[in-house]
Amino acid sequence: MSNKNFAFVGIAAAAIVAPLAGLAYLWRRPLPIINGRLKLRGLRASVEIIRDKWGVPHIYAENDDDIFFTQGFVHAQDRLWHMELNRRLAAGRLSEIVGAVAFDSDRWQRIIGLRRAAENDFAHASERAHSVLNAYTRGVNAFLNTHQKKLPLEFTLLRYAPEPWQPQDTLVWAKMMSWGLGQHWDAELLRAAMLEKVGPERLAELMDDYPRDNPIILPEQTPFQWFDPIAAHARASQAWGGVTAPFGMSNNWVVDGTKSETGKPLLANDPHLPLQMPSLWYQAHLVTPEWQATGVTLPGVPGIVLGHNAEIAWGCTNGCPDVQDLYIEKFNAANPRQYEFQGQWETAQIVREEIRVKGEANPRAVDVTITRHGPLINPLLEWLQKPESPQLALKWMGYEPSRLLDAAHGVVRAKNWDEFTHALRDWTDPAQNFVYADRAGNIGYYLAGRVPIRKQGIGATPVPGWTGEYEWTGEIPFDQLPHAYNPAQHYLVTANNRLVGAEYKYHLTLDTLNGYRAKRIEQLLTAQEKLSAADYARIQVDEYCAPAERFIKLTQTFRQELLRHPALRERDAMLRQALDALDAWDLQLTAASAPGAIYEVTLYYAMQRLFKPSLGALTDHFIGVGFHPLLHAVSSFMDRGYVAALQILEKQDSAWLRAENDAALTSADILAHAFADAFHYLETTLASDMRKWQWGKLHRAAFKHPLGAVKPLDKIFNRGPYPFGGDTATVWQAAFVPRLPISDDAVFSVSWRQIMDVSDWDASRGILPTGQSGHPSSRHYDDMIPLWLRGEYHPLLWSRDRVLENKEGILKLEAGD
Repeated sequence: MSNKNFAFVGIAAAAIVAPLAGLAYLWRRPLPIINGRLKLRGLRASVEIIRDKWGVPHIYAENDDDIFFTQGFVHAQDRLWHMELNRRLAAGRLSEIVGAVAFDSDRWQRIIGLRRAAENDFAHASERAHSVLNAYTRGVNAFLNTHQKKLPLEFTLLRYAPEPWQPQDTLVWAKMMSWGLGQHWDAELLRAAMLEKVGPERLAELMDDYPRDNPIILPEQTPFQWFDPIAAHARASQAWGGVTAPFGMSNNWVVDGTKSETGKPLLANDPHLPLQMPSLWYQAHLVTPEWQATGVTLPGVPGIVLGHNAEIAWGCTNGCPDVQDLYIEKFNAANPRQYEFQGQWETAQIVREEIRVKGEANPRAVDVTITRHGPLINPLLEWLQKPESPQLALKWMGYEPSRLLDAAHGVVRAKNWDEFTHALRDWTDPAQNFVYADRAGNIGYYLAGRVPIRKQGIGATPVPGWTGEYEWTGEIPFDQLPHAYNPAQHYLVTANNRLVGAEYKYHLTLDTLNGYRAKRIEQLLTAQEKLSAADYARIQVDEYCAPAERFIKLTQTFRQELLRHPALRERDAMLRQALDALDAWDLQLTAASAPGAIYEVTLYYAMQRLFKPSLGALTDHFIGVGFHPLLHAVSSFMDRGYVAALQILEKQDSAWLRAENDAALTSADILAHAFADAFHYLETTLASDMRKWQWGKLHRAAFKHPLGAVKPLDKIFNRGPYPFGGDTATVWQAAFVPRLPISDDAVFSVSWRQIMDVSDWDASRGILPTGQSGHPSSRHYDDMIPLWLRGEYHPLLWSRDRVLENKEGILKLEAGD
């Protein structure tokens, strides 16, 4: 799973004007009541909430209405500020509480139109979805109505009170998650801009980078290469292009009983998203007479997203299908509201969005132009606002009415594969790789979500919107989406890697990740005959860096050239020490690894040396730096640049081996200069002693709260930074924005780990990065950080006896007048 929440860290700084006197009183005031009895208007029957010693609520209700009502109430107890922030970020309403510093963020969201999409979802929602939404909304508002004088600290500091919750607030955050996990428009822009710079063949060489021996999700599929179709599409794009330029990952896997020590399936999942405070997810256990489920939820959204019920377990990774296209629109010079489509003029819709800004008397107006394909995105990026820039409209599957809540409700009630896949027919967006296990011993995989069928094209670059030749003609039928059930290999793995091979008839995407995590997981699953939950736990925290093996082979191949190279003439002893350290490295990219630091920094400079002479300012975007500083910290290419670089250096005869003066270079030249650059950086940043060049001194994990950008509030709200191992290719994924120095708030990683033991649900385990609570005065605000950093877990309590053995409090809710 990818995500842009909390991307505006720091914008709240200008809004903090409340004095800190009396903070001690405010400190504990918002903590939730977890013992005793409360009467709440809106309940149909009594509800029991047992919180365990990890802060997880186990909610026992007599009916669906009360279970979702209470889930809303409990979410608000622990995460009201988190929910408030999420709905304002997604709806483009931050300026109302923090002022003009948030205007660019709000303007972005108003143009993209997530709130408009949420309103459309609500208008088309089923009766069942309306019932769930309304019950949840009543629960949130029951908390607001009874706790106006005990609001979270953030509301006091910002001097405002939240509005009542609305069903659309739930849907807009679901839409935000879908947006973050379904972005491909930035990849189209980048490919188009790179095409202008280097031409179709050199672009195709960079894009055809999926390692030949890395796995495909569907068993028994034949690998295919993208060079020819990308080059052909890029050559055609030159005729209409003219774009010039100044994301989420996850793992999941499952084995059947023949490969587990229990004789029943084991399922693992760890979604990778930005590290933040509080955690993105919130754990909950929901119990009714008809069904029960446990796992993680999204604060503000009813239901269980990842977890298990009494009969089945499931987990998700981002499937990465391309559900967005950019269309170049031709507008009428005589009437700027008209645009051409198949020889006729059509009238664009103009939506006026009014953004209220704290401290300003009148709202600021933003006019959004919407064609048949979607909103024009030119106002979002400065370099698309030149007179010669093409007008680009964004088409996104997420603008279609969603049935996500119906799907989620069906999944938690499913008892077998047929009921599970029937529920997934309603899963619209974001498209996800689901893995499945049940108590009967079955395992399965399904890519669920709407994926467009294009009349022509592969979504590589923006396409003409006026011809009708590149329209979407439908969606891939559900029964023909990639899926597998009880495969002969007895296991299934997904890690955002390539989904299908040459046999598959539909185009899915150009933008899967490179498959190294999937390959390593498969290696570890097949290395022993039987696996336990403890084995799974070791796999989830594995930091083996497979691409480094390719890098070290290059240094061994060119060792003599490097030792003789003029760029390293003054560095002979240091180079020999570095090469020896790399040769002896076990490829575990731990926080303490010095060879890991040498590898990462040298590879970074090798990419700069390879790509900058041709790509110029686009280099950073190609290796993974996002287009927009607030909402796009990383680009869709964040794990492609280094694979392309290694591939070019291995080939040794690529057109990319050029200096800035266009002189031909060798792979040894690139590596020599990259080592020299890396030595200088590591010496000046860390120490002259190579033994002190530890990866975790450069690469750190921090859990930052938006208000923690303001000193001294950082001491209250933030945690870390902590030395951190891994990178995009390790199973313990620890991606970072590829810039030096690496910002400690630019690392994103595992947002939740779960290991589901189908043989005994009480033996299942999970962990959040930080804790359950959004209140910094609660011990559950950060109590999971040490466990998470050590790769440990807490039990996912299931049976009532086990819940009671570990109880922290029991709160009974009763229906009130």
